[in-house]
Amino acid sequence: MRDSGVFRLSVLVALFCLTFGAVPTPGWPASSEVRLSKGQTVYVPVYSNVFSGPRSRPFHLATTLSIRSTDLSASFRVTSIDYYDTNGKLVRRYLEKPIVLGPLASSYIHIEEKDVSGGFGANFIVKWEADRVINAPIIECVMIGATGGQGISFVSPGQEIKE
Repeated sequence: MRDSGVFRLSVLVALFCLTFGAVPTPGWPASSEVRLSKGQTVYVPVYSNVFSGPRSRPFHLATTLSIRSTDLSASFRVTSIDYYDTNGKLVRRYLEKPIVLGPLASSYIHIEEKDVSGGFGANFIVKWEADRVINAPIIECVMIGATGGQGISFVSPGQEIKE
């Protein structure tokens, strides 16, 4: 006989993978489409926990915000990375001054599993700019957690909210 809690979590993970992994996410360009821009403000959903089981127990997750240059020849500046909680309240500013990412370079911000200050509806607002039109970077969060032999991981794509 199956443990119903483990079975439910497995179903939840499978549904999450189908929703966020195997099916194209609305608003994302097709892989053959190149997105060009001189700058954007990007909203990135963060799930510091997801709920499981009949009592909706939180399953805490570590989060890594990933910013990846997709341009082969141009640099760009990340001008701000701000972290907001479920209620839209600013929790933390991550940059004191802009950082420059060169061609194909990457940067990240890591939030530990035990940091639940953002809550379930947390998000990053990332602003970047370039001196000329370039391939827009990929900005996304990777969430991962493991407890009691169970693990979960998924990616949350950023969504441009302002050009």
